[in-house]
Amino acid sequence: MRDRDFHSFVAADYDAVRTALWAHRAPGARFLEWGSASGVITIMADMMGFDAYGIELDASLVTTARALAGRFDSQAKFVTGSFLPTGYKRLGGDDASDTIGDGPSGYLQLGLALDDFDVVFGYPWDDDAPLMHDLMRQYGRRDALLLLNDTERGVRAFRSGRELTTPR
Repeated sequence: MRDRDFHSFVAADYDAVRTALWAHRAPGARFLEWGSASGVITIMADMMGFDAYGIELDASLVTTARALAGRFDSQAKFVTGSFLPTGYKRLGGDDASDTIGDGPSGYLQLGLALDDFDVVFGYPWDDDAPLMHDLMRQYGRRDALLLLNDTERGVRAFRSGRELTTPR
């Protein structure tokens, strides 16, 4: 159940995300959104040709995302769960996060692992970007792309932990 206290939610800049996704499209590329909320970005990725998946901890948001996907004839797939793999332990850091809740791993429902994805998108809250980089380092494919969107720096692309300076 969602905490009813106010929190500062800022939607992603959908145009900036679309531009970043467009630069990284490839036939058959598999896309994953961590914390997919109402599913807009995952659905956008599907409509751009990605095999798109979203993991969201809040079951009511997954219901909303599935309804939105149906409304736009999207094949995007959504599951309820955590985007943290089962047994995840952050290397050299604290596992605690004020913004990432606890729940069963969404990868179990997807029948896929993090290293099955070519592009992973996240919208890190507070100081969660280092945790997202750590997840990719431990569980993602070395050649996979991590797209992080934050309100201060926009959408940035990383591969093997290094920020890409060009849209490729």
